[in-house]
Amino acid sequence: MKQSYLIVIVLMFFACKQETPTKQVLQGDAFGTTYTIQYVGDDPATIEKGIDSVIHAINRSMSTYMPNSDISKINKGTVDLVVDADFKAVFKLSEEVYKRSGGYFDPTVGVLRNAYGFGDEKPLQKIDSTTLDSLLQYVGFNKVRLTSEGTIEKSYPEIYFDFNAVAKGYGIDRIGAFLTAQGIGDYLIELGGEILAKGVNPAKGQPWVVGIETVDSKLDDRAYQITIPLQDKAMASSGNYRKFRVDSVSGKKYVHTINPLTGSAEQSDVTSATVVAETCAEADAYATAFMALGLERSKALLEKTPQLEVYLTYSDTLDTPQVFMTEGFRKLLNE
Repeated sequence: MKQSYLIVIVLMFFACKQETPTKQVLQGDAFGTTYTIQYVGDDPATIEKGIDSVIHAINRSMSTYMPNSDISKINKGTVDLVVDADFKAVFKLSEEVYKRSGGYFDPTVGVLRNAYGFGDEKPLQKIDSTTLDSLLQYVGFNKVRLTSEGTIEKSYPEIYFDFNAVAKGYGIDRIGAFLTAQGIGDYLIELGGEILAKGVNPAKGQPWVVGIETVDSKLDDRAYQITIPLQDKAMASSGNYRKFRVDSVSGKKYVHTINPLTGSAEQSDVTSATVVAETCAEADAYATAFMALGLERSKALLEKTPQLEVYLTYSDTLDTPQVFMTEGFRKLLNE
């Protein structure tokens, strides 16, 4: 899966002397990025082996970078493949967010991502209105269906699934479910800047504390603007300030967030979106949706999704940086 740059910084607190319980820290690579997992428990070798199994299962199901994954086979035209439970779960969540967002979140945007050079294929040399009109006929989650037999039906064989904006968050949820099944009640998972926090930080006996990175933060000198406590919640962020491509011929800048309705890869007025939700998959998907929706449409969607707490940075009409946050997010700042 494509690497997603860190937008969330985890603030780790270690006790100077902590006899029991034992705090473990595991680090590794997954989904094209890195992870750090803190938990209270023993037998890290067994836990790490289980985590690797979860990562392998998600990649085998939904990685567009693995030619033999289920999603790659479906993208290449296989019509009789019965997808697994993970694929079904991500498909159903994607369909829900697609409908709630009015189509601004759409994992069938893969043909556009590839065209702009953000996918796993070479970008097109020329992207004009005619090209976009041609590609847009292959975009639309209303053009795909999960059948009762567990296969995927597409209106056009060219439709290309890309679950990158939700599969990583779902993978984090699955890792969390594995840890919970092992009897681990206190843990913090950070993977590619996305977070799942359960229980408390054992060093403090208080909720885990995480920070949101400033929009102009540098990769080699990260800075964060706010911190919030996180307990039994997930958090994911999306932003375009590092994720863009400049065409070598035209010099035009294309940002990573693509508007599925117009095919445009241009910045909306929202410059970053951080979402706190019950699951990381949900937070991941909605963070992507808010980037494409823009501020006013995001506000309208939030009125219909009270389960989300959101922190948005945006540019006003004078191109001045501004912040919008839900009341629930504001309360987290004061805890």
